[in-house]
Amino acid sequence: VPSYMPPVDLDDAVRATTVGRVYKSKNPEFTEGQWVLGLNKVEEYSLVLPGGFTSPIDVDIVPSPSIFLSALGAVGLTAYFGLQDAGQPKAGETVLVSGAAGAVGSMVGQIAKIKGCRAVGIAGGAEKCRRLIEDYGFDAAVDYRGKDIDTLTKEIGEAAPDGVDIIFENVGGDILDAGLMNLNEYSRVILCGLISEYNTEPKGARNLWQTIVKQTTVKGFLIRDYAPRFSEGGAEVAGWIADGKVRFDEHIDSGIENSFEVFMKLFSGQNTGKLILDVSPD
Repeated sequence: VPSYMPPVDLDDAVRATTVGRVYKSKNPEFTEGQWVLGLNKVEEYSLVLPGGFTSPIDVDIVPSPSIFLSALGAVGLTAYFGLQDAGQPKAGETVLVSGAAGAVGSMVGQIAKIKGCRAVGIAGGAEKCRRLIEDYGFDAAVDYRGKDIDTLTKEIGEAAPDGVDIIFENVGGDILDAGLMNLNEYSRVILCGLISEYNTEPKGARNLWQTIVKQTTVKGFLIRDYAPRFSEGGAEVAGWIADGKVRFDEHIDSGIENSFEVFMKLFSGQNTGKLILDVSPD
């Protein structure tokens, strides 16, 4: 099945966005000891060739280098450009975020609030829903666990009494179907991810007809298209963090031997915030 990234070859290390330090270098653009961000692999040492996606980062201006994997990396920029450019939020609108306790979703909700919108998050479990409201400033939260589409549709409607203007979709499946039943006219659906369907037989969106009735714009979103504007987005997100307007969390596990178990947490909702694996040998 075609995808926006090539598949990982059998017996090859899994691809990942990484932050690390240069151990040895024959490239004049990189010096030993320098911190870099890149698209590499889950391994303790990576051989990086010229022409790749590796770039220097300044870790002296941030609390931890890992922030370049979360709020100031693809996570924060996906939330920033995905909501603002693809979603075009207007003050007073309602933004519904699935996977809202995750790294991207939690930031989408906070940016929605900055833009004057009502933020409604969908997450799994009472604790995550509590955190959405108390820690991330969402106006309302819906717990999807153990609920059918009809119940989810009803609870989303109660959390968004004026309807939903923007769906920022990270999950898909029944959660998307329930959200579609609450759309307003001229609404927007941003498809950032469909994680509930990656390892199962896709069911399709059964309520997609609502996008016709409500004249909804449905848009797939990939952060790579915004690479020329990363510095713009990063600067504004950094400003929001400095001003206390955006909070971000990181779930950090250690040990390359635990990489499989850590990776699988993405599909079971065990993490809150950005999931990071520390593979440094020391």
